[in-house]
Amino acid sequence: MIRRLVTSTTEEHPSASLRARSGARRGTDELAWNFRREILVKVFHVVGARPNFMKVAPVLNALRAHEHVVQSVVHTGQHYDANMSDVFFEQLGIPAPDVNLAVGSGSHARQTAEIMMRLEPVVVEGKPDIVLVYGDVNSTVAAALVCAKMGVRVGHVEAGLRSFDRTMPEEINRLVTDQLSDLLFTPSEDGDANLRQEGIAAEKIFRVGNVMIDSLVKLLPIAQQQNRNGLPERYALVTLHRPANVDDSAALKSILESLLDVNQELAVVFPAHPRTRQRIAEFGLRAEQLRVLDPLPYVDFLGLQSRAQVVITDSGGIQEETTYLGVPCLTMRENTERPITVSLGTNVLVGRDPEKLRTEFARLLAGKQKKGTIPPLWDGHAGERIAAVLAG
Repeated sequence: MIRRLVTSTTEEHPSASLRARSGARRGTDELAWNFRREILVKVFHVVGARPNFMKVAPVLNALRAHEHVVQSVVHTGQHYDANMSDVFFEQLGIPAPDVNLAVGSGSHARQTAEIMMRLEPVVVEGKPDIVLVYGDVNSTVAAALVCAKMGVRVGHVEAGLRSFDRTMPEEINRLVTDQLSDLLFTPSEDGDANLRQEGIAAEKIFRVGNVMIDSLVKLLPIAQQQNRNGLPERYALVTLHRPANVDDSAALKSILESLLDVNQELAVVFPAHPRTRQRIAEFGLRAEQLRVLDPLPYVDFLGLQSRAQVVITDSGGIQEETTYLGVPCLTMRENTERPITVSLGTNVLVGRDPEKLRTEFARLLAGKQKKGTIPPLWDGHAGERIAAVLAG
């Protein structure tokens, strides 16, 4: 809802008067677009990693219903993922990115700075009316910084999530992005509360639901048709990628020993991140008894999730997906930025405590697993709600 104050007699490009004011800080009274069919509104979507594509797809597709909206997808290239094939984009219903900045990996500071330097000329040339950023990766905060300094409006999809743990780089990204954003689209009530407590004006906050669930709902029927490829009927699905769990030899050794215990009762299927496999080899640890797989495309992994007896993970997004799927989730972290998956969903935080993992796993085997519910507005229509705010 960003108001385009354009008179019908202007001979300028419709967005010229808006850009002329871009040097001034935007007031909340301008947070609305008064669309006319003859006005083309430019929306840039900035993404940087595979989870971002699952989040952008529902918004991109919903905005296509508004013929006066022109969209561009800018991929920073923060993460390269070989599993993002043409089929992946086709299944999500999104085109290949219009721009790829090809930033690649690097330290947090170097990567963020590189994204900012490469994105700035794209924004200068493209002159978007609003830039939508997604999640909490370095691309998110880098784009927010560039646009805020240039006076370009920013909308943050998946705003308001907090772990309250500033040792997590993603937490810093969330805090900074939300302070710089003009429109904040939250997935759940706790996000609204966090933003209000941080002084964000209520009129900037829109609870729309979870866009990741939109993509899950769309692709779940396809995922459930995927071949089991020789995997057992019953299994525990494991994912690990956070540095605190995989970059410390003692921590990773303890986790693998816990997984070997689990494997005695229930087969462990472990699609391992390349860095995780590298660390296992570097530290001389043994995981031969586990079914260690290469990383899987999203649809294949979603199929595995939907059929698992339990998921053991340190991923934020998987906590949400298992909650929607009704699959028990044991999260190997001390905190989560998605507490609604604990309060309402199927998620249990076990940290890196082997005894707590064994206890919760035993409860599950005894049929006493946590019964969760799907949070409000996690219904597959979050993208449509975002489009309605922008085009309202």
